[in-house]
Amino acid sequence: MKSVTGSKKGVNTIEQKRSKLYMFKRSERQQKHMEDDVVFWEFENSGYYNNSRTLRPKLVSLLLVSLLSCTFILTPYLFSSSAYSLLYSFGTENDRIVAAADVNSPLCSSVSNGSICCDRSSIRSDVCIMKGDVRTHSASSSVFLYISRNVDDFMNYVPNIVEKDHREEDVELRQEKIRPYTRKWETSVMDTIDELDLVLKKENAATSHLCDVQHDVPAVFFSTGGYTGNVYHEFNDGILPLYITSQHFNKKVVFVILEYHSWWIMKYGDILSRLSDYPAIDYSGDKRTHCFPEAIVGLRIHDELTVESSLVPGSKSIVDFRNLLDQAYWPRIRDLVQDEEREAQEKHREKMSLSPSSGHLLDHGKQMIEAKSRKPKLVILSRNGSRAITNENSMVKLAEKIGFSVEVLRPEKTTELARIYRALNESDVMVGVHGAAMTHFLFVKPGCVFIQVIPLGTEWAAETYYGEPARKLGLKYIGYQILPRESSLYDQYHRNDPVLRDPNSVNQKGWEYTKKIYLDSQNVRLNLGRFYKRLARAYNYSMSRSHRRYQHQSQ
Repeated sequence: MKSVTGSKKGVNTIEQKRSKLYMFKRSERQQKHMEDDVVFWEFENSGYYNNSRTLRPKLVSLLLVSLLSCTFILTPYLFSSSAYSLLYSFGTENDRIVAAADVNSPLCSSVSNGSICCDRSSIRSDVCIMKGDVRTHSASSSVFLYISRNVDDFMNYVPNIVEKDHREEDVELRQEKIRPYTRKWETSVMDTIDELDLVLKKENAATSHLCDVQHDVPAVFFSTGGYTGNVYHEFNDGILPLYITSQHFNKKVVFVILEYHSWWIMKYGDILSRLSDYPAIDYSGDKRTHCFPEAIVGLRIHDELTVESSLVPGSKSIVDFRNLLDQAYWPRIRDLVQDEEREAQEKHREKMSLSPSSGHLLDHGKQMIEAKSRKPKLVILSRNGSRAITNENSMVKLAEKIGFSVEVLRPEKTTELARIYRALNESDVMVGVHGAAMTHFLFVKPGCVFIQVIPLGTEWAAETYYGEPARKLGLKYIGYQILPRESSLYDQYHRNDPVLRDPNSVNQKGWEYTKKIYLDSQNVRLNLGRFYKRLARAYNYSMSRSHRRYQHQSQ
């Protein structure tokens, strides 16, 4: 899993990773029911009350009269929700506002204007929300929030919350730091992520920080650094959290990207266009001051390659995310189909001009294609290099003998995602060996079959990263765990060696052992007799599903 791009390589053991992931899930469950203490401002505990005991009677009387005269003005504000939130945002350190009405609501789900709220409760990521006059300043890696003079003046009436100094116009009332990436628990990669300063300032400081671009929709800030370059991490750490965080804006949102990559924008442009109506902003490359009414800094993430509907506005699920992929790729797929039809028509005209009598042969070929298309389609995601199936050709022949129409897909880093999506979206069964490319199970329609070939030493990762998420999507998941004899390692180690007999003990030595032995130095030679049973089960399931669908349509 750790095909790291531009980051340090960790040396955590597999057991440590398992323990961390378990603790993450346990902590996240506890945090759903967590309530933080709210600091209430009590007038009798203020400095003003304590000091007033020492004042002379005349001064006390004067202050009481002044207080009573101000009560009529301040009462509507003191007891309004916005004023309370303002007091709270200045008076607490962790800015955690709990929505008592819904224990599943994330912290900072309700933020008042002119305040910053940071939710640092998740082990996976931090998320900060800024509302009001938000302005970028890339030169200092900062995002500023300016509060109005009215709010600033109001704070004079609240002792011990803000120390006002009329002589200092550029005073910082509050500052938060955040690295907007979703691997918070993994220090080695988080150290490579650019850090942002979120600063709360008074409005009069904004006169020297004017807006170059004024936006009337919110912004979402996130990083495409870290493990970007590995398709698993691109979806798990980036695209899915971006969907979770931004889908409720209904495309009325601007994405501001740290560590911006043009190739990433091109690769995922179809998906981004379904999440936002606006072009993404290169935070470091665009030196202009962009101003927003609201900003979310950081992305929310749930679990491996999934969306927990109970935690998302509108109860969106991983199936809704896949529907978005369908909408994103369909225009491009339609163009591909039209191009292929034009090419086929041109070839047909050329052949007819050369040999008119060959028309019946073309008709026969068309009939053969139609007959083939009625067979369940099996797509093999083929690997080059390590963890390749060395007898893949024999597996293809076996699948065809069973009754499948087989397509072998060999995606490269430059392969257009729409083409991969089209092939898998049309498939009934997807087969592949454990690795980052298995992320493409997201492209398979719910109800279809996903067979994952599991090499030695990868059982836990195969189930955690792909098996369980595939079930959540609604796929029929079949894990095929190979025997030692089906591994190329069988020819390199003695049959009683722990590498073959006890892979867990090898994994416990450290990630470098797992990667070197099981990920980078292992190929698979399938026992076709064993694997036949999985293919036959997938075929029977697909035929039964197709029959039920046909009956439903004919009714």
